[in-house]
Amino acid sequence: MTVLTGVKAPFELTQYAIAIKQQGIDFAIRHYTHQSGKSLSLAEARALTDAGIQIGAVWEAPDAHLSYFSRAQGCADGAAAYLMAQSVIAQPSGSAIYFAIPQVIEAGEEVIRYFEGINQAFGAAGPSERKYQVGVYGSSLCCEMMLARGLATVAWLADAAGADYNPDYNLKQLHAATLAVDDGQRISVGMVCNSPDRPAGLFRVL
Repeated sequence: MTVLTGVKAPFELTQYAIAIKQQGIDFAIRHYTHQSGKSLSLAEARALTDAGIQIGAVWEAPDAHLSYFSRAQGCADGAAAYLMAQSVIAQPSGSAIYFAIPQVIEAGEEVIRYFEGINQAFGAAGPSERKYQVGVYGSSLCCEMMLARGLATVAWLADAAGADYNPDYNLKQLHAATLAVDDGQRISVGMVCNSPDRPAGLFRVL
């Protein structure tokens, strides 16, 4: 595998897909969320795919604090993310949905229970339904803990320095950047790269 260059954007990229591809962007991380205007749509997923850009999916709760994380909330978020992937996007089986844990949240029992809930929700899918990998997006410690417990199969390091001592990442968060797009506009995104040794669960749609 080769190292790919990606962006993380909390806004729609449909109109920018060709422009960012021309700047060497190989994949885009987009959201599944209840927030209007922030979620990946099927039209956007098709536009990114048509431009030659792979897609990654992340569930990122707004302003999450420690009391947010519980097994029940994990079940709810896991079910909602799965439904969006399955019914809205037709995300392919075997690809991943990452669940974000803010770096200010300590990787403890609450987070463990949250990921247990996510796995419970994903496990409820019927035999004919698509199967997705559970991904964790957080600190190196959080990623290590979820991988070690089998609660995630792919990890996205939010702290880029963590990759120096954690070789098990699939994605790595880098610096913020501003990209020039059409009509003189500029967009602010987070830069991301993949591991050359570990598939990150990215996908394309039909």
